[in-house]
Amino acid sequence: MKNKKMKLARIEKDLSQAQLAEAVGVTRQTIGMIEAGGYNPTLKLCIAICRALDKTLDDLFWEE
Repeated sequence: MKNKKMKLARIEKDLSQAQLAEAVGVTRQTIGMIEAGGYNPTLKLCIAICRALDKTLDDLFWEE
């Protein structure tokens, strides 16, 4: 499942995939795969992404 919420939050913060990847310590490809739904990140990575984007786990990763 694509993570459109994460992509929107990243764009709102005016960050590229590469900039977010650098902030959380992964590759740009990893961020792209998470946004495309091709990679299931660890809880540790989810928390790092949330902190970088000033969002909660529910905001970005909870499925309705």
